[in-house]
Amino acid sequence: MDWQELTDLTHGRAFVVERVRLAGSGVVVEGRFEPPQLAQLSVDDQVFVAAFVRSHGSIKEMERVFGVSYPTVKSRLNRIAERLDFVDIDPAPTGADVVDRLRRGEISVQEALVELEKSR
Repeated sequence: MDWQELTDLTHGRAFVVERVRLAGSGVVVEGRFEPPQLAQLSVDDQVFVAAFVRSHGSIKEMERVFGVSYPTVKSRLNRIAERLDFVDIDPAPTGADVVDRLRRGEISVQEALVELEKSR
């Protein structure tokens, strides 16, 4: 069974892999393994993500390849991104980041103190 068949079979429901056999060696590993989040996407979304990576993140290229508009590409990317909870798209600034911004004059001392307090 390949990933596409498994994805079709599960209809997007969560599943756990309990046995893996390494091709060619006969080695079998048993346990509870969650598949990677990308493998849990629908086949169509997996193809979309692969195309996005191959186009080097070019939305214009995605518009051309899939024959859809910019808002459609963005909407689909946003929907897929919501399913990928391991991606931190808005990390909290580190103390060093705040100090660097203060040193460059981008923020005031008071703003730096507020940001440092938030990052605790």
